[in-house]
Amino acid sequence: MISKKELPLCPVATTVGLIGNKWKLFVMRDLLKGTKRFGELRKSIPDISQKVLTENLRAMEDDGIIVRTVFAEVPPRVEYSLSDLGNTLRPIIEVMETWGIEYKKHNDNVGS
Repeated sequence: MISKKELPLCPVATTVGLIGNKWKLFVMRDLLKGTKRFGELRKSIPDISQKVLTENLRAMEDDGIIVRTVFAEVPPRVEYSLSDLGNTLRPIIEVMETWGIEYKKHNDNVGS
């Protein structure tokens, strides 16, 4: 977790630092729909490597955005879900989705 001393003074910079790369946004997009296993996340996020997905999941867990649940089974089962804190980002992601849809519509109409 980022210490208070390491957080930027600007709140927008703090948010961008925590969720501002495309991989974290894709993970959040998928977890907004419910709990997912590692393999499900990997399949749903185009072009992400196992290493990059693992690094981003660990960072998001350390920052308190997601929860990693390990089940004592053979083979072990691991599931990821948004934490209560992560769920507070839902409106941000939903607005980004709406904006992206509108942008695409606008661009489809440009030059027609």
